[in-house]
Amino acid sequence: MPAPDYQSLIDAATWRFIRDSEASYPPDTASLTIADQRRIYDAMCAKFHRGYPAGMVVENRLVAGVPCRIYTGAGPTVVYLHGGGYVVGGLHSHDDVCADIRAATGLQVVAVDYRLSPEHLHPAAFEDALAVVQALPGPLVLVGDSAGGNLAAAVSHALRGAARILGQVLIYPGLGGDRSKGSYQTHALAPMLTLADVKFYAGIRHGGVEVLGDATVAPLQDTDFAELPPTVAFAAECDPLADDAHDYATAIRAAGGRAVSFTAPGMVHGYLRARGTVPRAAASFTEVCNAISALAQGNWTYGEIK
Repeated sequence: MPAPDYQSLIDAATWRFIRDSEASYPPDTASLTIADQRRIYDAMCAKFHRGYPAGMVVENRLVAGVPCRIYTGAGPTVVYLHGGGYVVGGLHSHDDVCADIRAATGLQVVAVDYRLSPEHLHPAAFEDALAVVQALPGPLVLVGDSAGGNLAAAVSHALRGAARILGQVLIYPGLGGDRSKGSYQTHALAPMLTLADVKFYAGIRHGGVEVLGDATVAPLQDTDFAELPPTVAFAAECDPLADDAHDYATAIRAAGGRAVSFTAPGMVHGYLRARGTVPRAAASFTEVCNAISALAQGNWTYGEIK
């Protein structure tokens, strides 16, 4: 299988984002100590932080004993679960992403600072996400990127049929797809995330031994996709995880549910951080916010007409 021609798939603005990211977060970072990974990741997040839109009101508070950051707005509430391979990230890493979602949608956003591996192995992160969702009042839209997309989907499976979960928006999620084929192989050496990175982050949740067939770990490995909330999943074209978004939406539709998936052309894993500098990333972030707004309004025409 020929390697993808990333020089033609990825435009100049995205290559600048990749170079800027790798200047802070080198490709071999996953091989470093956990402390070094977090130090490097935090520095990168600080570098890319865009600040808050005017008028943003933010409060840090415990929800079900889990540290959360509340971006005050109207209901329904958006629960945001950050990416970072279950190893890095927190309230700081996606702070400006959450603020921009609040600004674009007008909705209250609750960012969840779930426990990280390897200090806290699975199901710690899942239990934290589930506890926050169960504790928050009123209708909710679940949103997550990468590892956070996995957690959002896992919570939806655990609470299947819950009417107050109005929908879920998953952004380049890792959902436990078959790594022997498809995008995992085609984009095994993609910029920003490789197949080797995926394997590392999959194993670290269990002390280095991957667990299969558990929907709280890998929602795509569930045997039942019925009664899941309306779902909009976004894939980055140049990402080993790309097929997970599409396969997950397909599985939900096959079970009689509502789900749609989109590919952000020429995009790489982690492109939310490029939303201010890369037009393709900005366009996809607008679609993410539109999907959140549509699901919050109980409006599934978004998925039907796109």
